[in-house]
Amino acid sequence: MSDFQSLGLTGRILTALTKAGYTAPTPIQAQSIPLVIQGRDIVGLAQTGTGKTLAFAAPILDRLSRNAGPAPVRGARILVLAPTRELAGQIAKSFETYGAGLNLRIVMVCGGAKIGGQIRQLERGAHVLVATPGRLIDLMEQRAVSLDKVDTLVLDEADQMLDLGFIHALRAIAKNVPSKRQTLFFSATMPKTVESLAATFLRDPAQVSVTPPASPAGRIEQRVCFVEQPEKLALLVEKIREPELRSAIVFTRTKHGADGVVKRLAKADIDSVAIHGNKSQAQRVKALEAFKAGRVPILVATDIAARGIHIDGLGHVINYDLPDVPEQFVHRIGRTARAGATGIAISFVSKDERPMLRAIEKLTGLKLAPKGEVLPDEPIRRPGKPQGKPQGNRSGGRPGNRSSNPSGKGGQKSSWSPEGNSSSKSDQRSEQSSGQGYGRPHRKGASSAQTSGGQSSARQPQRPSNGGRPRRFKERADA
Repeated sequence: MSDFQSLGLTGRILTALTKAGYTAPTPIQAQSIPLVIQGRDIVGLAQTGTGKTLAFAAPILDRLSRNAGPAPVRGARILVLAPTRELAGQIAKSFETYGAGLNLRIVMVCGGAKIGGQIRQLERGAHVLVATPGRLIDLMEQRAVSLDKVDTLVLDEADQMLDLGFIHALRAIAKNVPSKRQTLFFSATMPKTVESLAATFLRDPAQVSVTPPASPAGRIEQRVCFVEQPEKLALLVEKIREPELRSAIVFTRTKHGADGVVKRLAKADIDSVAIHGNKSQAQRVKALEAFKAGRVPILVATDIAARGIHIDGLGHVINYDLPDVPEQFVHRIGRTARAGATGIAISFVSKDERPMLRAIEKLTGLKLAPKGEVLPDEPIRRPGKPQGKPQGNRSGGRPGNRSSNPSGKGGQKSSWSPEGNSSSKSDQRSEQSSGQGYGRPHRKGASSAQTSGGQSSARQPQRPSNGGRPRRFKERADA
């Protein structure tokens, strides 16, 4: 089907979609929307950035517009559960956009915010309630919300929702939702162990899978850099300073690691901000707004940012640490190459992370590195042993800096990209910009020092003009 009208959506929904810039449905939307309108249970699997939220939100809003009525007092007709605050906020915003002019109450509740205001919101009821499991349980225990009027239950990022960290809360919530309901599960990945568990919540579901499970978007160029763990920061600085990189999300494995990277980037005069489960909701919102607006070019995050964050024109994702769970790799790199765009995913792989790389290759079917456990021909970067001749005063013999020796003698690159291969827990209780607004992603440009042969190093970009410098973004502890 080539347009939304042929899918059976009503005029007011079509008007809102057109106004929001949607003209033709994606495959997951074209297959899911008619089934949702029919009232079928669905398991929808599709790559990140393919419009899964619209696939369930548009037909739900269509049904509500046909038979709106008042919102149930301290209740809801539609319940959407999301694993993180950021994803819940994005879903609520999407419902407001697609339902513009329908006069429906969309309420979002999540941890990290004062519960009193959320209780007052729920007193009037909601047509659509978007929630994180932990906060919803809190509200249920305080008798601030009833779920007996829910006719549709939606789990976005269903694989993570069915993970051990959420399953107990999910079961408690499901017991309070009428058994006669429509249930919709949407995700980019669905491991076999989770798939069997999902069946306990569904009735004769229709399976909608437009791509093989866990397959990244084909528009993502994959690059792998083999590097010793102590040298990752030096390599990260080099990558950030490359002319093609305008903004990026850098993923770390731990919260402490994310904060550490931000501090060390600041010493290199590179603006960045961290987002993870230990940050308050206000800090997380402020950080995301600064990143999306282009005031801060680098967002350093744990896996809570791997799902539900959409940044227009984000060109790069850097896996500073590989994820412990292979499926998270798919969600991480899915922050780029969204809505038909292209992107680059760079993965730093230390010696002890090579088994993780193999697991990711097995899951995704991508050939990210040579087969076997042998490193590529390029030698691994070793701490304290710079390769090649120092170039100018930026490399200056600093450990791990690569040589741009035009003769090719001395050292070799520490990265390897498979030629021709392009592919595209957060708080369990609650949970690009296009480059405009800043020049290069660092406050001070690299030196334009000359090489020993009198030629300028190609790896050292010129210092940007003062007008292109980003302001340093600082988070207040009481934000």
